[in-house]
Amino acid sequence: MHPSPLRAGAALAVILGTVLLATGCSGAGGNARVEAVEASGDGVLRVGLILDNTGDAAFLNAPQLAAAKAAVEDINAAGGHKGRPVELLPVHPGEEAAAQAKDLLAAKADVAIGPTDSSHAAPAIEVLSPARVPLISPANTAAALSGIASGGYYFRTAAADVAQGPVLAKLAKDAGAATISVLYQEGSYGKDLSAAVAEAAQKSGLTVLPATAFKPGDSASAARSAVKAKPDAVVLVAREGAQAALAELNNAGLAGSRLILSDGAFARYGSGLPPRALEGARALVPGQLPSAALQGKLLKMDPSLKDVSYAAETYDAVTLAALAAARAQDDAGRSIAANLIAVSGGSAGAGAAAAPCLGYKACLGGLAAGPDINYDGESGPVAFDSNGDITSAVFSVFSYGQDNNPSPTGREVAGRTG
Repeated sequence: MHPSPLRAGAALAVILGTVLLATGCSGAGGNARVEAVEASGDGVLRVGLILDNTGDAAFLNAPQLAAAKAAVEDINAAGGHKGRPVELLPVHPGEEAAAQAKDLLAAKADVAIGPTDSSHAAPAIEVLSPARVPLISPANTAAALSGIASGGYYFRTAAADVAQGPVLAKLAKDAGAATISVLYQEGSYGKDLSAAVAEAAQKSGLTVLPATAFKPGDSASAARSAVKAKPDAVVLVAREGAQAALAELNNAGLAGSRLILSDGAFARYGSGLPPRALEGARALVPGQLPSAALQGKLLKMDPSLKDVSYAAETYDAVTLAALAAARAQDDAGRSIAANLIAVSGGSAGAGAAAAPCLGYKACLGGLAAGPDINYDGESGPVAFDSNGDITSAVFSVFSYGQDNNPSPTGREVAGRTG
């Protein structure tokens, strides 16, 4: 996730309505994802969480904590790690990410799950990587994190923002558009994703008209330019400037089914826009809702839970870490990092992935039969690559009604993005 509490809150509202930087770091050298290691753990697998949200975004902590608890309970019900219970360490969400990482090291964490905010990944990595403790984020989406220097100790079960580019282009083509225009908010999110949309659209045979950029609060001219080009569809790539841009597009005569919204522009707009301004428009939200079974487990862990954001991705991150430790027969962080690709069904120069297995218990059975398994979890296929990125991304498709509010209408999967 990028730092955008408004977007996260809007996504939460819809989910509740329907179902209940690249910076260098002084990390360890080499690439722990592909290096051979010897067992060095103490026999107890300890999982830590970095819950980095406070204030308006604090609601994002609860589903991740509930999901981690649910995953640990399921792992322990299946025998734990080498017959011993997996431990979930205490959380300290009021501290900065780096401070939480230091707390986890003091508590002898073997793996850390988090953070939510992409901008907090580097501080956590700078603490954990030299100690050879892998960090698996369920929510980081900044594209630049694919190249962050972590010594091979950084992974994420969330897709980079640019992964939605081909899906946004596909939504336009599926609706019959032959020409599209991209209206995007200035900044790395808008620039990178608009380029990904344009590239995918061209490859699919669509005619891509010149993209138009705008600053939040100053979208009128850009909206008029986009509409003046007479595209069959306009893809809006924006975050906090989305509502104003949608209003300006409507003022310029473009609304409804000709609009496609990126995840950052997804929200319940209701009376905040003119009547029927978004009727027929479609939007993307990364990931998919947890299964009914997991939702029940989440509520068991936290009966007051009112949000499922990043729960599926967190559950999968914990489960993958435990499977990596099981494959290595060792709980040390180096062993976990070296085995995550293999248990996820990913490839770092290897052959075809094994048949998918669902859940910790089922995948343990697969490990008994051979060295490689292919965990497909609550968030969908994972398949880590050599950068620690997932190589397929699941997106939920929402369509807007007359009231300018969205409802889930489909699911799309995007393949490797590079």
